[in-house]
Amino acid sequence: MIDLLFSQLTDVFRIGLMIALVVTTRRTAAVTGSVLPLALGVVFVAVILPTTMPRGSASLVESILTGLVSNLNILVIVLLAERLIARLRR
Repeated sequence: MIDLLFSQLTDVFRIGLMIALVVTTRRTAAVTGSVLPLALGVVFVAVILPTTMPRGSASLVESILTGLVSNLNILVIVLLAERLIARLRR
């Protein structure tokens, strides 16, 4: 389980999707808000990646649940980086 989590946390494609999710959410926040699109995006990425690109011996449910945890961790880091960049621009 730890190996699965580590592989998901270091997956460049997953990180890129989380960055794209934050950028897209910020651009459309006036219309759609930000909490619901971020939450749905985290769930979407957690489900779509293991179903389209199965890896290893982990079950689909384990991969999805671990994906939720890793996506939330990546999302928090991306949001913190976004806030830091916004403060530095001021």
